[in-house]
Amino acid sequence: ALLAVAVAAFALVVPSVWVKLAGSVSVNLAWVPFMGTYFPKLSLVNLLLGVIMFGMGMTLRAEDFALILRRPRDVLIGICSQYVCMAGFGWLVAKLLTLTGVGGPEVCAQLAVGLVLLGCVPGGTASNVMTFLARGDVPLSITITMCTTLLAPALTPALTLALAGQWVEVNFWSMFFSIVVIVLLPIFLGLAVHAAIGKLVEQMKKLLVLVSTVCILLVIGMCVGPNQSSFTQNGLAVVGVSVVAVLLHHVLGLLAGYGIAKVFHFNEAKVRALSLEVGLQNSGLACTLANSSFPGTMAILPCVLATVIHQVVGPIVANMFAARDAKKAPEPRGAAAPSET
Repeated sequence: ALLAVAVAAFALVVPSVWVKLAGSVSVNLAWVPFMGTYFPKLSLVNLLLGVIMFGMGMTLRAEDFALILRRPRDVLIGICSQYVCMAGFGWLVAKLLTLTGVGGPEVCAQLAVGLVLLGCVPGGTASNVMTFLARGDVPLSITITMCTTLLAPALTPALTLALAGQWVEVNFWSMFFSIVVIVLLPIFLGLAVHAAIGKLVEQMKKLLVLVSTVCILLVIGMCVGPNQSSFTQNGLAVVGVSVVAVLLHHVLGLLAGYGIAKVFHFNEAKVRALSLEVGLQNSGLACTLANSSFPGTMAILPCVLATVIHQVVGPIVANMFAARDAKKAPEPRGAAAPSET
């Protein structure tokens, strides 16, 4: 969380470094039939997200897929909670934001689109890490993330079109191919590599975590730096309202996940997993989609803010959950009552 905030702050103060870095690498896809029409170029941010997804694919095991068959109810509840709650809350918070009138009707509409998009992307790998820190059900968290990610090419553009189409034109196919190239292909490639050299992958887990962490920090910097004008050109009021809106979106998701898990009588580990899984989105993917589908608009601002906010809110909530276990821990033997000694 501290590193995320530090990188974001540095990117705001020295945006030129990140602008150059973001524009330093690109892969031309215009030659690819049909797809090139909708997603003609892979940027460095796209490639880094692909690396993160590739790492996720490399860490997936057959047991992660088997969990869908062993616990279909838990996984299905998680998938529905993720997309229904976060997409719904994104639309609700967007509606509330437009009522403020901050920045004028056009800016409000663009921010609303960004909030809806943020709610329509799948959960991110951060939720898996936070579930681990919270001592929650990590296999369930990973499986829900995997399933929502695999469903994203269809659900993310469809939900964004349905909920944000009132404010701006949404290109379904542009989003579809973006997610296929950035998310699905790297995951499947990672799965293939794991199948080929599974034992070596187990030895490389720490390295994979380090690489993913560095990639996430670079993505944050390249999302914030090149979009510095989004933070400055419309005044502090726009940024302040956007921060509150994104924070409210995350909090509503965390509470909804917690409440749904309680309604379905999940045990404590599952409750923690579902709360964090629903409340934390793949904001890096949201930034990429906002940049490619709504270029030159303020739609990217909520997504950029979310890359930092969820890295702060996630650890706080995870530590709150973990603190419960510390309070419930049994007293040391030496502190037992006299009658027991």
